[in-house]
Amino acid sequence: MTLEEMDSVLLKQKNMYMEQLFNFLKIKSISTDSEAIRQCAGVLKTDMEALGIDTRIMETGGNPVVYGELMNDNNRFTLLIYGHYDVQAVEPLELWESDPFEPEIRNGRIYARGAGDNKGQLMAQLLGIKTYQELYGELPINIKFVFEGEEELGSVHLPEFVDKNKDLLEADLVYTADGSSHNSGNPLILLGVRGILNFEMTVKTADFDNHSGNTGNVVPNPMWKMIELLNTMRDEDGKVLVDGFYDDIREPSESDLRLLSALPYDKKDIGEKIGFTDLKLDGETYYHRLTMEPSFNIAGMSSGYTGDNAKTIIPSTATVSIDMRLVADQDPAEIFKQIESHVRAFDADVKVTYRGAMNPSRTPSDLDIVQVVTDAVGESYGKMPLVQPSMPGSLPDYVWTDYLDTPSIIMPYANFDQHNHSPNENLKVENFFGGIKCTCNLVKTLGKKYE
Repeated sequence: MTLEEMDSVLLKQKNMYMEQLFNFLKIKSISTDSEAIRQCAGVLKTDMEALGIDTRIMETGGNPVVYGELMNDNNRFTLLIYGHYDVQAVEPLELWESDPFEPEIRNGRIYARGAGDNKGQLMAQLLGIKTYQELYGELPINIKFVFEGEEELGSVHLPEFVDKNKDLLEADLVYTADGSSHNSGNPLILLGVRGILNFEMTVKTADFDNHSGNTGNVVPNPMWKMIELLNTMRDEDGKVLVDGFYDDIREPSESDLRLLSALPYDKKDIGEKIGFTDLKLDGETYYHRLTMEPSFNIAGMSSGYTGDNAKTIIPSTATVSIDMRLVADQDPAEIFKQIESHVRAFDADVKVTYRGAMNPSRTPSDLDIVQVVTDAVGESYGKMPLVQPSMPGSLPDYVWTDYLDTPSIIMPYANFDQHNHSPNENLKVENFFGGIKCTCNLVKTLGKKYE
């Protein structure tokens, strides 16, 4: 089987593949819409069964997991493919140039909610399997599929699902097509993710808002206290000042550092694409900060009045929402305890509220399977992919590396500027079919390597 034969099948099946994707994208599978989620899970199950995949809908404490398997020989190499069929809400709707649930192609891009994140990439993996079947018939490896419906909610029930089904999910490699390609347009392999910790802090100084003249210098302003608290938690250079915060961070290996140094860096291009052209970092620092260092981000603050009319008040409360991105071996639960201890020492009356977390994950870059996948991807795209030890964002990758003790590789099929989570989310048509071809070639390569 050659790449040219794959291209021939893709050309022959192009219209049918696009129709199948469009039908999938039309389902309004927003994470919080239980009816649409159920409908989407049912359609996905039907699509998978059409490929001969033994498929079932498995209940969780929330949205169901669609699980499937193609098992030909228990002794064969087993690949587990992960993805999610839920999508983000579409607001603000007025900023969309077309209906987010009526897919439309403009200038070589498929516009729809979920086109890139993650329904388009999920479908590319399934159609990659179909393409292999069209060319060769029986698969040379076993494949298991886990498609969840709560990724956009933080994969709330996925850890419990994986923990309860370890034997069912046993595999040699977990492969995920999610996220965005490198800003250079090169194919990108990711060997891990940063974790995340979300929490809120609230300061209350009075039972209600006060007149800023009548009680000024008498009633304390909670916003000033919040600012003082924040200044004890992070310095002007971005270093987190919470005791123990950096204690458990896994240092990058020599292989990790080599991979980071090989990543291309175009400061001007990146600045334009992220809307911040005042980048002053060199390439090595840029990638190290995004992959190997944790962050402390103020996602939002709420206090008092900022409307157009005059309202001179001393607000009674101030709330700040924080998200921390964590790196390999940092434990969100332990970090949250450290945060609570720090805040309590500053002022025991400040309320700290946990809002959610996801562990970081990193697959060692020197494993043989990493090179096997790198070669397969490189052959498929006609150029070797960039390999990044971690992605800056967060996915529930740790359930594979920690719970199953299985290496996990993320290969984004979507374009860098896919606008996921935003209006006019899109997936380039060439990226969609490139993902199909990549999946097909990966199956072929793994079959040859581990026959």
